[in-house]
Amino acid sequence: MVGFVQTLSGTGSRSRCSVGPIAARGRAASVALALILAIVHGAPGRGQQPAPAQPAAGDAGLTGPGLVPNGGLPMSNANAGVAQAATGMHPLQPALDLAQQGLAKINANIRDYSCTIVKRERIDGKLGEHEYMFAKIRSQPFSVYLYFLGPDSVKGQEVIYVAGHNDGNMLAHAGSGVRAMVGTVSLKPQSMLAMTGNRYPITEIGVENLAKRLVEVAEHDKQFGECDVNFYPNAKVNGRICTCVQVSHPVPRRNFRFHLARVFIDDELTVPIRYEAYDWPQEAGGQPVLLEEYTYMNVKTNNGFTDADFDPKNTAYKFGAK
Repeated sequence: MVGFVQTLSGTGSRSRCSVGPIAARGRAASVALALILAIVHGAPGRGQQPAPAQPAAGDAGLTGPGLVPNGGLPMSNANAGVAQAATGMHPLQPALDLAQQGLAKINANIRDYSCTIVKRERIDGKLGEHEYMFAKIRSQPFSVYLYFLGPDSVKGQEVIYVAGHNDGNMLAHAGSGVRAMVGTVSLKPQSMLAMTGNRYPITEIGVENLAKRLVEVAEHDKQFGECDVNFYPNAKVNGRICTCVQVSHPVPRRNFRFHLARVFIDDELTVPIRYEAYDWPQEAGGQPVLLEEYTYMNVKTNNGFTDADFDPKNTAYKFGAK
């Protein structure tokens, strides 16, 4: 997917998919995109507690729902339908091919990374406040360490998850208050308690998982249509130059999870660093309604993380505190 986006930044493209009535289900790449970055559980590690990073107000995607991303003009494949009729290839096929190439690059070049995650989700109809987290993530075995930076209600909270360890459970402890007195607890990632206040489990966090979802969605949506796809070059997220991929569904359908979704691909790192999804406006002429947004900031790759970075016995962590 990364390669696809970068290629388009040279020529630009917008594709309109239309494959008949059933195409309604084609909720397009936006659906998958949502399923991806949405796994954010968030938090900093190694004992450091930097101040919460604030996204730049003028950056693409951070200026409000329904607004066009800052950056270059949208690029479009206006003849996608004609090309499909002539070659039999679905408009999403080039994106799928390059998404697979992008995932291969991530798997080959990124062993681990640290970042600050900014997360905001709508749960049971209510949009929560922004949460700020520092994260350390390793690909093999899949490992996650999270430290919550804010707001105050979750500050100091830590979470560790390592695939194949702790009977498949995540370890967590609160940062302060009565909950902190309980100490470290072991939870199934998809248990009711672990999922409280979250749309996705910790097992789905990270840029690699996001890229995988993009491939899965493209594979699924190839058979459908009814979607608009736009690419915006030179979009910015926290000062990083990105290509924004925007997928929208003009008409509400039962099979569509959202009206509009955007994924921002860092042009230098070639990884997705922001995802946002919106529901349809609640009234004619109204603004799209934010469902969820996740931003990966200050991404630093290949830090050489070891088992100690994902060990609750690490003396820089507070898992032993009662």
